[in-house]
Amino acid sequence: MNLLHGQDATCPHCWETINLTLDLSVPEQSYVEDCPVCCKPMVVTYTTADGEVAELSVESGE
Repeated sequence: MNLLHGQDATCPHCWETINLTLDLSVPEQSYVEDCPVCCKPMVVTYTTADGEVAELSVESGE
């Protein structure tokens, strides 16, 4: 089972679709990542269940 998962999301600043790499071995995580398009901070929060992304939230980090 691959525990790294690519997940498409939308930047809350520039509205571009970006790809996030999520670690599914962690059941719940929240971290700040800069958008690769506009470089503004985003707060990425997600939960996993049975090796799948259960919930994903990407919000402005400003």
